Amino acid sequence: MPTTGDVENMPKMEPSNAHSKPLDIVPSHDEKMIDRGQWGNKIEFVLSVAGEIIGLGNVWRFPYLCYKNGGGAFFIPYLIFLFACGIPVFFLETALGQYTSEGGITCWRKVCPLFEGVGYATQVIVALLNVYYIVVLAWAIFYLFNSFTWDLPWASCNNTWNTGERKLGFLHRIECPFCLFFIQDSCTVFQRGNSSITLHENATSPVIEFWERRVLRISSGIDHIGALNWDLVACLAVAWVICYFCIWKGVKSTGKVVYFTATFPYVMLIVLLIRGVTLPGASRGIHFYLYPDLGRLSDPQVWMDAGTQIFFSYAICLGCLTALGSYNKYNNNCYKDCLCLCFLNSGTSFIAGFAIFSILGFMSYEQNVPISEVAESGPGLAFIAYPRAVTMMPFSPLWACCFFVMIVFLGLDSQFVCVESLVTAMVDMYPSVFRRKNRRELFILAVAVVSFLVGLIMLTEGGMYVFQLFDYYAASGMCLLFVAIFETVCIGWIYGAERFYDNIEDMIGYRPGPIIKYCWLFFTPATCLGTFAFALIKYSPLKYNNEYVYPLWGDGVGWILALSSMLCIPLWMAGKIRESESESFICPRGKLEFQYTQELVTVVICNPSHTTLFKLALAVRFSLFAKWEQHVD
Repeated sequence: MPTTGDVENMPKMEPSNAHSKPLDIVPSHDEKMIDRGQWGNKIEFVLSVAGEIIGLGNVWRFPYLCYKNGGGAFFIPYLIFLFACGIPVFFLETALGQYTSEGGITCWRKVCPLFEGVGYATQVIVALLNVYYIVVLAWAIFYLFNSFTWDLPWASCNNTWNTGERKLGFLHRIECPFCLFFIQDSCTVFQRGNSSITLHENATSPVIEFWERRVLRISSGIDHIGALNWDLVACLAVAWVICYFCIWKGVKSTGKVVYFTATFPYVMLIVLLIRGVTLPGASRGIHFYLYPDLGRLSDPQVWMDAGTQIFFSYAICLGCLTALGSYNKYNNNCYKDCLCLCFLNSGTSFIAGFAIFSILGFMSYEQNVPISEVAESGPGLAFIAYPRAVTMMPFSPLWACCFFVMIVFLGLDSQFVCVESLVTAMVDMYPSVFRRKNRRELFILAVAVVSFLVGLIMLTEGGMYVFQLFDYYAASGMCLLFVAIFETVCIGWIYGAERFYDNIEDMIGYRPGPIIKYCWLFFTPATCLGTFAFALIKYSPLKYNNEYVYPLWGDGVGWILALSSMLCIPLWMAGKIRESESESFICPRGKLEFQYTQELVTVVICNPSHTTLFKLALAVRFSLFAKWEQHVD
């Protein structure tokens, strides 16, 4: 950033045009840098954002949370968090990227250098997310490959991985297929029609055995990492190769790929929805999905689940929306786009609930057990409950292929957009290094290779325990809520909600309704702070399958993952303050004025039309700061 005493070395500025920012900064280098690029059209931006936010959480988490937290009553806290946190922060990040034309770190440097740590926090989260989220794709690809057979390998228990006493022990081996209709921990006689089957005490479903003994080859705990599963290593490599070629040319390639990756999952979802609602017992599942239990609203955990689901499913506080918005044309109506995308996201979650719970209702009907015994969330739904369900259908390999193709594409565009977000942030930080011929492509390759190598630990026999650590801590709701608090405080109070509304009006030609401004100022930070505090109070150490308790050092590693992002914000602030005054964290007025003078240069470059307003705001801040110093003295 140029300082006030380095005017002759400041970058040359050119007048803006209809598609650029108020002042475009042109680097003065002998070798011309490659253009940053923009979306070819609005559809590419909309589909890219839709692909990012509409992912696995819409299918395997939202429907289960509805069922678990009071059915239709869950929509009350969900909608409150949607309008108080989801839409305001979603719009804030997208508009910030579009206005500054910067990635997830440098956009905060332009707005307020003191809050640049927010950008670093988001990129730490997304870097960790890139490592473990793609492992789900590796599992799904493995299942997809194993679905191309007439007899699904998880539909019987005569495989090599069904060994010892864990093999389903039936009176007659020919009756083995009936094991798909029942799971119990004790010796039980199960009747279906005129058939009866006696299960031994240690009998387990072949679907679970395929998942735990063939796919994961899971060990007894995180202390026993074990050997790599080379089948999954190959699947992870395939996933990373696909991801790399989706983004290797920047928005030029990403904008074309999303035409397929963002729309095809909807085709599969509609196919599975039609199939699900036509199955016997589907109405039972839909009833459990939607039947409202208003008494559950008194449980604070219901509100916590609603808040964290909004942050998960809307991909906020990851820097992804800022990166995608930064490739928009300056006058793009990002406000309308954000509203449409938010409602599309929540609508998809709602429709996915019908597709999932109609299938679970069918399973409940076939097994003649309560739906609570078949309802699953997360990987348990994708790799246990649904695979078991498709074995009960005619042409089961077809439905298995449809389901896992949908899972692959739902996860794929979320994955490569997250990688694009990280790459955009780094390229915008060092444009003179990475905006050269082939350097961006090589940097993406380096990110992919490093993430692949780190992710290998999750493909070992103890890898599932490591995966759960990343999922529970690295990108937890607690981390996202913490970042959201500082984002809204920075824009609402430091930069100024009114000034940001002026910037938005300059872009889209009108000012959005005032409710979003009030959310930035009051509702969103207050809601996030309250939910964050509740998450800390209700914190409980991680357990795998509600049985395996992690050792103390395992939880310690988890907290290191969580704090690695959250600490970026206070540490950066402390560093900035110490730069202005090495003797004290409280800056004298003269030092503080010089610090703000440097910030003024940044803001003038970003938006020269508000210099007077900015000076007025500084005068008010200096006055308040002086009064505070007198009070301390």
